[in-house]
Amino acid sequence: MNTHLVRAASVLTVLGLAVACGGDDGTSPENGNGNNPPTLSGDVQPILTANCTTGCHGGAQPILGQNLSEGQTIASTVNVASSELPTMDRIEPGEPDNSYLVNKIQGTQASVGGIGERMPLNRDALTQEQIDIVRAWIADGAKDN
Repeated sequence: MNTHLVRAASVLTVLGLAVACGGDDGTSPENGNGNNPPTLSGDVQPILTANCTTGCHGGAQPILGQNLSEGQTIASTVNVASSELPTMDRIEPGEPDNSYLVNKIQGTQASVGGIGERMPLNRDALTQEQIDIVRAWIADGAKDN
């Protein structure tokens, strides 16, 4: 067999595996376990519950009306204008960079015209892995799953 054909076949096989497994191009976001796109219930809500709901974005009177408690997150964030930056939704499905919540947890809110401090307030910042999970869930459509 021609050496060039063997090399071409090898390259195509490697490319095919990369596409099938999802590359680093952001088109196939993965959850913290490296499997499927993250889910709200299994991946994102535990992050929000542990870091955002106690004393701030939970309970009967959540700050700025943003309730990140289990069962309330979608209605309170997805396609809902931010109180601090009404021209940007708290979560814009499919667009993590255009989601104010992402900018707040990254500390980039001022760069998009927002105000205030990085969230969670008076706590340790989320880890990059946690931020990546939230971003991947939003990039995948911020589904109620």
